[in-house]
Amino acid sequence: MPKFNWEARNKSGQTQKGVMEAENSSNVEAQLKRFGFTGISVKEDGKGFGKDFKIPGLSGAKKVETKDLVVFTRQFATMIDSGLPLVQCLDILSSQQENKTFKDVLLKVKESVESGSTFADSLARHPKVFDQLYVNLVAAGEVGGILDTILNRLAAYIEKAMKLKKQVKGAMVYPATIMSIAVIVVGVILVFVIPTFAKMFADFGGDLPAPTKFVIALSNFFKKYILVMIAAMFGLKYLIGKYYDTPMGRKNIDSWALKAPIAGPLIRKVSVAKFTRTLGTMISSGVPIMDGLEIVAKTAGNKIVEEAIYNVRQSISEGKTIAEPLAECGVFPPMVVQMIAVGEATGAMDTMLNKIADFYDDEVDDAVSALTAMMEPMLMVVLGTTVGGLVVAMYLPIFKLAGAVGG
Repeated sequence: MPKFNWEARNKSGQTQKGVMEAENSSNVEAQLKRFGFTGISVKEDGKGFGKDFKIPGLSGAKKVETKDLVVFTRQFATMIDSGLPLVQCLDILSSQQENKTFKDVLLKVKESVESGSTFADSLARHPKVFDQLYVNLVAAGEVGGILDTILNRLAAYIEKAMKLKKQVKGAMVYPATIMSIAVIVVGVILVFVIPTFAKMFADFGGDLPAPTKFVIALSNFFKKYILVMIAAMFGLKYLIGKYYDTPMGRKNIDSWALKAPIAGPLIRKVSVAKFTRTLGTMISSGVPIMDGLEIVAKTAGNKIVEEAIYNVRQSISEGKTIAEPLAECGVFPPMVVQMIAVGEATGAMDTMLNKIADFYDDEVDDAVSALTAMMEPMLMVVLGTTVGGLVVAMYLPIFKLAGAVGG
């Protein structure tokens, strides 16, 4: 009988790990659920999570894109609403799926449903494609008999989440491109152009201006230690990554990210939008709030926000309100806390959360536009000053020589 490594959160919210012998991963999950565990992840001993997938570039497997998932969810909802049986829907959608990886996953889901598993349990066996949010919403839809409605909500949620992610990525593309060009241009000048000028000035003789001496010294240093500098950058990136993998490191870096002068407010707005949108979707779909908070915390993407959500979950389990721990963590703005308190008091939590999410989606859009508009002239000034300074420094001796000849 195969062994399975498992990781889950117990009733007190602590993460536990272990090894269990079972016929398959579904039996392990069922056993752990009976003991009250949540947030369960299971992998066969010696194999990694997402074993249904092959390594892109080596196996030719194609990643399942978010847009593929949105199209599948929309089409599936339409078919279920039309009265088609679940297995027939999966058969049709898998046959017309162009992404081979996604097609294989859908066929396995279909086989699992045919063998007697629920649709949600069948999806849960492919966590690389269907995350916990997707699986739990589908489970709520199956229990409530509103699977088509849930799937439409899921598709709308994924589309808005994808738009939010695209906005943030878009804000980073421009500065990253400009900085990359600046580094390449400065590197070419220091390695190839400056040495030519330095040789010419050495042949002329005479004393060089201080800026020219500095640039030549910088060029010599750059040429001599360029490989060491590249290795140091990769080493620094590796060390930061290892530090971020530690609980304390992740907490410190995520805390700094929220307090960063320019990016911090944007990260905070994205976190609020993501939290409210996800939790609002889950509550309106019938997922218990404790399970919803568990999933939202795991998908927060920021350790400080994650801890704040777990504090909310703990507060609710003790019979307290949601708003109190949100206000104490310092991540969520007062307006958000007050609106959530109103939603909690009036019993319209899901509606209030979705309103907050819509508001902060617009806020993120405005923040991205403002950030791009602000960084564009700043980057141009930095690039122009750096390249212009190098050029002027190398032409100073020529101007000095021309002045001497003219005199």
